[in-house]
Amino acid sequence: MGVDHTPRLVVVGYGRWGRYCHCYLVRDTPGLILHGVVSADAEKRDAIVAEQQCRAYATLDEALQDAAVDLVVLATPNSMHADQAVAALQAGKHVLTDKVMCLDLAQCERMIAAAQRYDRVLTVFQNRRLDGDFLTLQGLMQAGELGDVRWLEMAWQGFGIWGGWRGQTAMGGGKINDLGAHLLDQILVLFPETVTAVYCRTHHDLPERDIESEGFMVLSFASGRTAVVDLSSLAAVHKPRFYVRGTLGTFVKSGLDPQEKALMAGCIDTAVEPESQYGTLRTKDAERLVPTLPGRWRSFYENLRDVLTTGATPLVTLPQARRVMAVLDAAKRSASTGQVVQPE
Repeated sequence: MGVDHTPRLVVVGYGRWGRYCHCYLVRDTPGLILHGVVSADAEKRDAIVAEQQCRAYATLDEALQDAAVDLVVLATPNSMHADQAVAALQAGKHVLTDKVMCLDLAQCERMIAAAQRYDRVLTVFQNRRLDGDFLTLQGLMQAGELGDVRWLEMAWQGFGIWGGWRGQTAMGGGKINDLGAHLLDQILVLFPETVTAVYCRTHHDLPERDIESEGFMVLSFASGRTAVVDLSSLAAVHKPRFYVRGTLGTFVKSGLDPQEKALMAGCIDTAVEPESQYGTLRTKDAERLVPTLPGRWRSFYENLRDVLTTGATPLVTLPQARRVMAVLDAAKRSASTGQVVQPE
């Protein structure tokens, strides 16, 4: 399944994320080669050759017919991930898909079945596992500083509805698919036990788009723990990014990881969080600022290189990817019925 040479990757899609995130990280990772980029736009293909110094393909099929390609990165609208991933796997290529992995659990299982049938790597770009704020919370929990965490709230909020394909339900847009997929993945990493129930409520308050303006999810776990996800396009004032209650203390953290902003500016290494955004840990007897650990998205692609060349375990395994999709699927069923739902 592995490769015995420097892996050659093709990024499918040259929008904001494909161009500034995936192409950048592939080129910046020792031991990986950005072999090409797929775009249906002729002007973008000219830009690809000039900016990335690699091949430019007009279609995914053209890239899949190139025997030199080892792995394709799907930086395409969410509604396209399942069919594109299965086609790539059938062609003998490994696949990294951006999140959200796909639109529903049935698509997820079709993708996993193809990866297993053709003995190819399939994984999901859950880069927010490598955010500094999440790594900081994970470290506090592992060190036992919060005691037994019983209540975990995560929020990601903004003011204004998205445009483009992310503002279209048919294309897999909306905050639940986009940011919700990140937050659910983080929650499920922290709480590995069984999710016993999911409740989700959505609003559609902005008539110019058919995606949700508000998304609110509550997860119950077999341990009795509770996790809450609060997503909004109507938040002129944001909630804390993390609000975590344990038997020994409470951790509160606002702000967003600075890596995306630095990446869009052209150098992810300039990402430094100001002390004003450090989290606060309060226990029975004390309160202190908790310096945020450095985030490191480039570790995702370093892991992917090792997966392809040495058989390392992917950062995001297929059971983990399926678990996120099962909870997302349950949340969407809950939102449509108003009922509490058990994930499949």
